[in-house]
Amino acid sequence: MPNDARRLRTTVDAGVLEGRIRDGVASFLGVPYAAPPFGPNRMRPPEPVVPWQGIRDAGRMGPTAPKGDYPLPFQPLFPEVEIEGDECLNLNVWTPDPGASGLPVLVWVHGGSFVNGSNSVAEYDGAAFAGSGVVCVAINYRLAAEGFLFFDDEVANLGLRDQVAALEWVRDNIAAFGGDPGNVTVAGESAGAMSITTLLAMPSAAGLFARAITQSGAAAHTLSPEQGLTVSRLLAETLGVPATRDAVAAVPLDRLVQAAAELVDEVQTNADPAKWGSLALSKLPFAPVVDGTVLPVHPLDAAHAGTSAAVPLLTGWNRDEARLFLVPPNLLNAIDEPTLLAAAGAYGVGTEHVEVYRTARPGASAGDLLAAVITDWFYAIPALRYAEARAAGGAGPTWVYRFDHLEPSDNHGLGACHGSEVPFVFRTEGDDSVRARIGDRPSPSAAATAHEAWASFAREGTPGWEPYDTTRRPTALIAEKLHVADDPARDERRVWDGIR
Repeated sequence: MPNDARRLRTTVDAGVLEGRIRDGVASFLGVPYAAPPFGPNRMRPPEPVVPWQGIRDAGRMGPTAPKGDYPLPFQPLFPEVEIEGDECLNLNVWTPDPGASGLPVLVWVHGGSFVNGSNSVAEYDGAAFAGSGVVCVAINYRLAAEGFLFFDDEVANLGLRDQVAALEWVRDNIAAFGGDPGNVTVAGESAGAMSITTLLAMPSAAGLFARAITQSGAAAHTLSPEQGLTVSRLLAETLGVPATRDAVAAVPLDRLVQAAAELVDEVQTNADPAKWGSLALSKLPFAPVVDGTVLPVHPLDAAHAGTSAAVPLLTGWNRDEARLFLVPPNLLNAIDEPTLLAAAGAYGVGTEHVEVYRTARPGASAGDLLAAVITDWFYAIPALRYAEARAAGGAGPTWVYRFDHLEPSDNHGLGACHGSEVPFVFRTEGDDSVRARIGDRPSPSAAATAHEAWASFAREGTPGWEPYDTTRRPTALIAEKLHVADDPARDERRVWDGIR
């Protein structure tokens, strides 16, 4: 925090906080929303914060949840922050005016495949949202085995329970920062977006937010109980302990974090389908489990049934999502035609379907075509199917967009890849930490366009174009300017009509 920032105080349920104000934005950082999840609380549901005496300094980021490293090829693209301490269930708040009332609120749920990330990552600075009249809150939650290991023991989905606890804190305390607890938009990217479609299906989250934004992640990527038990068994075997919650919770934290990170690295870089089954495609060994209690049904089924129908949704993905997973490990240019056809076949895409992609991309390499297929399987089609399920369930409006800014020549072949949109949405595109991902010349116009779509949705309840329907399928294409197209990439979308 800069030394010339002024100090100011506000009071929440647990005590008095002292934050900072700079350039018209007040920030309160590292604020605990639940008790430390260690000792007797380890691998158990979140407990309430213990009130503090006196004035708590909220001038710096709080501890991060225990986590391993990203797989090596991705570490330069997603710089991690490690802050030691027990109070990792904390949140950051940026507000234009703590003395105001009724300001809209946006709560950010970070991504990272449910095993990485934190609210202290530089590109998640919420000052730009505050400058746009929105109180911005960024939360931490437990990751990997601590947050998502499943044992079929009625203590499932702890990371999601953390998110619910954070939203309950927002409901009870956000007025102290000028926010309106009845006007909360919950937003997330990647694992954060998958979390949000899950929250929309959870009874415990009902009523805690009025709107939702899901970027690059949708309802298809949850685990069945059988998949969850497979992961817990494999992790327990690696640790040499029984596959029970108590046995794993007795493992030293650093050892558990390392074992979980190694498991993730295996499934993301060298997954044996005979060992991992469908997880060899999804690459997510730690994720929300449809356990029947915390998450009663699959989020897609919940949408079809009209659960959370009153919550408007803004959902989108990036044009070149999968290039992130093929370019850094030097795989994209190594893909030849037989590899393309075999890999596409694993996703259910036959040779005739690959030709549809080829026709739409004259001159594309085999690697380019595979990236397009994987992008649709993992990101675009799940988002559209979720929008369609909401329509079938009689839900309120859903808006759809695709982020198209950045060509591969702009950022070392990545293009509009997974994670490229976040610095634009937060207006942190100028931060040095995102250069490796978005290049050296990010467009301020693209950032203004992307940011305003989200800010407008949080403020006014609309991003500025017409809602999606299954007849015209209007979709905003976001680049330096916003252009609405009806059913873009229609032929590729139709490829997936008979594929599940």
